[in-house]
Amino acid sequence: MPSPRHDALIRLFTDRPQLAVEILRDLMGVNLPDTPLVGLEKNTFNTRRSDDIEADLIIVLGPPQMLAHAIVVEIQHDKSKAPRQLTRYAAALWLLLGCDVTVLVVCPDRAAAAYYAQPIESGLTGYRLQARVLGPDGIPVITDPQEAAANLQLASMSVMVHGRDRKVVEAFVAAMAETRDEHAPKYTEYAYSMATPEIRRLMEEIMMSTDWPVHSPFAREHFGRGLEEGKAEGKAEEAARMVLVVLAARGLEVTDEVRALINACTDLAQLEAWGMRAATAQSLQDLFAE
Repeated sequence: MPSPRHDALIRLFTDRPQLAVEILRDLMGVNLPDTPLVGLEKNTFNTRRSDDIEADLIIVLGPPQMLAHAIVVEIQHDKSKAPRQLTRYAAALWLLLGCDVTVLVVCPDRAAAAYYAQPIESGLTGYRLQARVLGPDGIPVITDPQEAAANLQLASMSVMVHGRDRKVVEAFVAAMAETRDEHAPKYTEYAYSMATPEIRRLMEEIMMSTDWPVHSPFAREHFGRGLEEGKAEGKAEEAARMVLVVLAARGLEVTDEVRALINACTDLAQLEAWGMRAATAQSLQDLFAE
């Protein structure tokens, strides 16, 4: 059964099919047709009427009436899928669409990437498939916020694979805070969903310790509560400081016990009441009088 990380990766490629083209063309040097027409194809197809097979995602290049190329995108976190199945995908899709086919396998796991990078014998004489495999070593380590903002899709994948490096997460968070991309909230969700629990905790820590905007319902659910709690705590600290400043300005000596009591208070209403009384109090007893 697909995992949340698997589903998040599929949604990432589904929302922006051009990403698969960019990975193959720019990162892997695959010669693909030069066309602005990139779309999705139905990802269930068959080799014969009784045998339906389903890939994770099918991306097609060119006009529907004359497709120039097709890309099979497979997400593999382990070695559970028989490599020969990839040869069936490519052959069946070639028969169905009548155009050349590239198989792109995205593997967050380094061992799985090495496994699927080997030439695959189809069992048919002369037909050997060389899948294009994007593993951890092929995903760039993005630590520059400007670079992350320029390619939010790859930046979210960089967090997934390299997020144990704090600079990678910091660059992604900084890019998300500054970008004007209307799809930015989705990439936060993708990065978080694709990441391991360890990286998720780091994302939460960084997002809650910075002035990071809560863009979406997902972000509010996962980070918003902490951000709001952090803001409330900051307001309470400032209010407590002002109470002590007013008391000092009026020449009232504040004991360590009273100072600790005021600083420990997180109730803004109570701190505001103490602030009002501090302006006229003749003694500390007046400050705490109800």
